[in-house]
Amino acid sequence: MSPQNLDTETQSDSQEQYPDVSTATPAEIDVEVDSDSEADPLDDLPGEVEMSFFDHLEELRQRIFYALIAVAVGIVGCFLYVRPIVQLLEVPAQGVKFLQLAPGEYFFVSLKVAAYSGLVLSTPFILYQIIQFVLPGLTRRERRLLGPVVLGSSVLFVAGLVFAYFLLIPAALKFFISYGADVVEQLWSIEKYFEFVLLLLFSTGLAFQIPVIQLLLGALGIVSSKQMFSGWRYVIMGAVVLGAVLTPSTDPLTQSLLAGAVLGLYFGGIGLVKVIGK
Repeated sequence: MSPQNLDTETQSDSQEQYPDVSTATPAEIDVEVDSDSEADPLDDLPGEVEMSFFDHLEELRQRIFYALIAVAVGIVGCFLYVRPIVQLLEVPAQGVKFLQLAPGEYFFVSLKVAAYSGLVLSTPFILYQIIQFVLPGLTRRERRLLGPVVLGSSVLFVAGLVFAYFLLIPAALKFFISYGADVVEQLWSIEKYFEFVLLLLFSTGLAFQIPVIQLLLGALGIVSSKQMFSGWRYVIMGAVVLGAVLTPSTDPLTQSLLAGAVLGLYFGGIGLVKVIGK
């Protein structure tokens, strides 16, 4: 057998065993290499640090410890100035006289007010600890959402407190004061009043986080603005139910105000998702 025939048989055998190698052109090979090497830089993890499971637990313990210290400092500070806070929260009652119906009732009310107020004041530091804990595991794309989400959430929570203080609480109290005013004298338990006020304040602040949740879902590609708008009938029903659940009173005016605010926030959130092109 001649060398030429031997080379021909060897080449044909290699083509039968590895058909893809023989048929692939250099251009196709370059395309495959380029497609594998292409990666979106926004999906990178900048400053990625390898940590073990126990290292994560230790860091989580430290973050929680720092957050609890901040909450404790906030509560103690608010308790030292709890009297002006209590007087501020009594303003929507429109001069109704409050009674202490049990020994130490005002003292425990002061503790509740200081606890809620201290939690609000320490929220920025708590958010900072949460961000520092999850930041190493976020891509560049996800980190770009942190600033708008944290800022928007803080602004909306404060807006919810203001909305409840100046609109919801006065409307609800006005309804209760006017209803049966010629039958009963308005003497309220200070504990029951502050349970009503504090619950309404914080439930409204949480309800105002709806646009932030929508923005996150839209930016991550989970739900589009079109899908959000297509379920408007269910949103209206859910807003009515949410208004009834979150408001501690049973008057229709307060529930309608909160449900209307929730609907406005939801459709406003759809507009934000539409703006970012989702």
